[in-house]
Amino acid sequence: MITVDNIHKSFGKVHAVRGVSFDAPDGKITGLLGPNGAGKSTTLRVLYTVLKPDSGSASIDGANVVTDSLAARERIGALPHGAGLYPHLTARENIAYFARLCGVDKAEIDDRVDQIVKLLEIGGFAERRTKGFSQGQRTKVSLARSLVHNPQNIILDEPSNGLDVMATRSLRELILKLKDDGRCVLFSSHVMQEVAALCDDICIIAHGRVAIDDSIDGIRERTGCDDIEDAFVKAIHSVEPD
Repeated sequence: MITVDNIHKSFGKVHAVRGVSFDAPDGKITGLLGPNGAGKSTTLRVLYTVLKPDSGSASIDGANVVTDSLAARERIGALPHGAGLYPHLTARENIAYFARLCGVDKAEIDDRVDQIVKLLEIGGFAERRTKGFSQGQRTKVSLARSLVHNPQNIILDEPSNGLDVMATRSLRELILKLKDDGRCVLFSSHVMQEVAALCDDICIIAHGRVAIDDSIDGIRERTGCDDIEDAFVKAIHSVEPD
């Protein structure tokens, strides 16, 4: 479970996040949405333990991302937007290296890598160096790295970026399987069709604040919009900028 409690973060005079709070429980897919500049990416970077909030707290399965950051990182598999790969390593070597960083037992690494390569159907290019990979191939390998240590909590930021139709469908099936396995999935996307198809709950951020946080049906009811894109637009316009 991921818990965010009243976090604030400023960069100089820019107050990027202003008291954001939400829960992403196990066994559900929680959408974290917001327009560009809303504070969503800053919130995710706090959860990745890359940024420290100025105040408030966030935790991963009870591990505070600031005071117990190592334990928090061990409990998440993160696919940040634009995640990079080591270009002179093969896809398999990239995944194995990340498994070692995440503390996977040396004797188990090869089996873990084989399993994730099969699961994500990347065997056709697993032995190739990642330099020159297409965006879709890069996304698949980055996703494999985020899952190889079998984390309970998965954070996916624009995971379908660069994927073709069939790969996107496979990704959706994988995300739903993670949910069915009881994992916590925090999902961020600008594709409202994906959000409507996958998410149980949605937290929408605008101008650094939570505009609305509810189930899909709850958001439709509260905004009076059946279409989730219309509901998103109405929610973000409900928050006045400072």
